[in-house]
Amino acid sequence: METETSLHGNMELPVGMDWPKDRTDDGERRRDEGPGRERQTHRSGSDDKPDEDRIPVTLSGLKKKLQDEIGLDRSFEVKLREMPFGERRLAFLFLTVFMHERTMADVMTRLSYLEPDEFTHEAVESCLSRYVPATQVQKSDSFSQMVDQVMMGNTAFYIEGQPRVLLIDAKQYPARSPEQPVLEKVVRGSNDGFTETLIMNVGLVRRRLRDHKTVFEMMKVGMRSQTDVCIGYIRDIADPRLVESVRDKIKKIKIDGIPLADKQLEEMALDKGWSPFPMVRYTERPDVVAAQMLDGSVVIMTDTSPSAILLPTTLFDLVQHAEENRQNPFMGTYMRWVRFIGIFMSIFMLPIWYLYAANPYIRPDWLWFVGVSQAAELPLVLQFVIAELGIDLIRLAAIHTPAPLVTAMTLLSAIMIGDIAVKTGLFVNEVILYTAVSAIGMFVTPSYELGLANRVIRLALLLVVFLFKTPGFVIGTAATFIFLACARSFNRPYLWPLIPFNGTALMSILIRRPLWANKTRPSLNRPKKTRKQPA
Repeated sequence: METETSLHGNMELPVGMDWPKDRTDDGERRRDEGPGRERQTHRSGSDDKPDEDRIPVTLSGLKKKLQDEIGLDRSFEVKLREMPFGERRLAFLFLTVFMHERTMADVMTRLSYLEPDEFTHEAVESCLSRYVPATQVQKSDSFSQMVDQVMMGNTAFYIEGQPRVLLIDAKQYPARSPEQPVLEKVVRGSNDGFTETLIMNVGLVRRRLRDHKTVFEMMKVGMRSQTDVCIGYIRDIADPRLVESVRDKIKKIKIDGIPLADKQLEEMALDKGWSPFPMVRYTERPDVVAAQMLDGSVVIMTDTSPSAILLPTTLFDLVQHAEENRQNPFMGTYMRWVRFIGIFMSIFMLPIWYLYAANPYIRPDWLWFVGVSQAAELPLVLQFVIAELGIDLIRLAAIHTPAPLVTAMTLLSAIMIGDIAVKTGLFVNEVILYTAVSAIGMFVTPSYELGLANRVIRLALLLVVFLFKTPGFVIGTAATFIFLACARSFNRPYLWPLIPFNGTALMSILIRRPLWANKTRPSLNRPKKTRKQPA
């Protein structure tokens, strides 16, 4: 397995990015570093009894406290390695799953140069800082901070008789190499996408955005998970009120943990109720993140997640794709319109076809081909509902099926089941045809979340057309439009630039303009600097 070098010491941090500290230099707890900083009292008890947050001066006392607090001798990966050095007893506390063996070997080698009577924390810190430059070392006399740092992967160095430890950054996290994103593939362009490691994702963005005013703020979310969350923006472009709003919403999150990363973070920070439409945009491409940050957007990246969240988001942002900008303006515009048509068909094709098929008297003459060529045993609306559920079953089965068998499984399911259903008279050919076209339109949608939302709207329109015919279609469509017009993403209108109307911005969405013609940033983001190119 490929591994990532140390988050703090073995890789240079990007400009503007500071790693959070749990405490100040004097050991007092900091409570302004964001959510999750207030540890539970059952761990350290520092809120009620400050003495309990002190590090024992005896090794036996330290071992007993570690057994009670973090499961030493019960959890296999928690190790306290003891060793004598002259008349002193030393110990290293670490997690075996995160320890970087090469760095620790360097640390042990350098420590062997010290004489027994020189073994103090000051001497060890000076030695490691001078001769092991890739490793960061800090002192701490707080037991809870030591535990937090060890749980993050750092190593605590303890000298018996001294009520403090040295926290040595000698860790590595499991990581994979950047690969092409699954949901945002392009024919031409970079094939590197985000991974589950936050520092690597920041590096991928920094590689494309080397502006010294780019900032990546680190925060912690989850009292137990202590998940790293990063907010990225460009200081002299992004709206400071938007940045502050995002920061405040994340700070207010009070939860044990977010092991499912960005999706749980979104639900906690943005309460959208039961709306099926996504209020944020997910992307797995660092080039998309860099481009959006240059337009004034704010990005949120979460450790253990291979995707980033872009804010603010509109409905039209969710139908954009990087492939359009990898082609010339003419072909990019063509591809964009094909995508728009596919999305429109995925929502309205089935309800409109059913409306005309069930009510032939309202069908225009030029749509003579719309209808049912032969009768079937099941009502049309039931056929559509079953077909829609069948597509969802195939999609879920494809997710849970091993990759080499996915193609065979989908072909067998789609061809054999559909063919048999028609031949037995349960379905008509038109139902299979239009359901398949609508499903293709759903997969054309760049945003997976928006595709699922459109699917729900399609089923809802189909049902209201069945119940109320033409008035049902009109009212259902109008209700959906009004709902979207009232929706807001971080206090930005969801249907911008249609509502409120902005003709220039709307033309930029409908037509893929040449790069030299895009001289201003979207007014929706309220950027500090509106122009991207000199006047």
